[in-house]
Amino acid sequence: MKPIAAAFIFFTRLPLWRLKACNVAPGYFRDTINYWAVTGWLTATVMAGTLWLSAQVLPYAVAVVLAILTRILLTGALHEDGLADFLDGFGGGTNRDKVLAIMKDSHIGTYGVIGLIFYFLLFSLLLFHLSLPVACIAILVADPFCKLIGSQIIRFLPYARTEESSKSKVIYRKPMPVAFLISCLFGLLPLMLLPDTRWLTALVCPLLVFGMLIRLMRKKIGGYTGDCCGALFLLCELSFYIGIIICANYFTA
Repeated sequence: MKPIAAAFIFFTRLPLWRLKACNVAPGYFRDTINYWAVTGWLTATVMAGTLWLSAQVLPYAVAVVLAILTRILLTGALHEDGLADFLDGFGGGTNRDKVLAIMKDSHIGTYGVIGLIFYFLLFSLLLFHLSLPVACIAILVADPFCKLIGSQIIRFLPYARTEESSKSKVIYRKPMPVAFLISCLFGLLPLMLLPDTRWLTALVCPLLVFGMLIRLMRKKIGGYTGDCCGALFLLCELSFYIGIIICANYFTA
């Protein structure tokens, strides 16, 4: 339970560190990415719940914005910050050292600003063009599943920095079999919520995005950083919603 508690402390802004049961040693944070999908159940439930409840009393477009905002508040915009740094680094860096230096800079640049604008615009439009029940199901599936995919980055790439030069001062370690099984359970079980087995074809989109981003990271910096993890999750999730839109258009009776 300690690594799972560490994951919730690291990936959310809930004050769990105040609880004695969640007082975990620093070493447990090296395993947080292996339980990333577990935290997805919380963030997905809160986001889907906000969307459903808000849509009962507010225009659907407003409910979509509130749902997205709720997850941002819950995570402290941790992943969005990673996406902005990733876009700045990979967009403006001309070599490995320059890319890493830009990503570590706390200031946001042009690529990050423009990228976040288009990310949130596309994210909100994709949810808006899904019916309320389908959007809620998509959220419950996409969040943990794409965090499961994102957590696999440590299997394909080494960490691009040293532990001392990393932002969080933590280098993730590859999961033990039990941790991997738990991650798969929490990441794959929500797929049962999809209304039709044909909708599983939507999974092709995040898998393709994962492969392309892994190749890009290997080529540009020879590894990954924490910012790369956040960007990988959000872009895989975004592509999953694109797949869901396609499925909703072609597989709905």
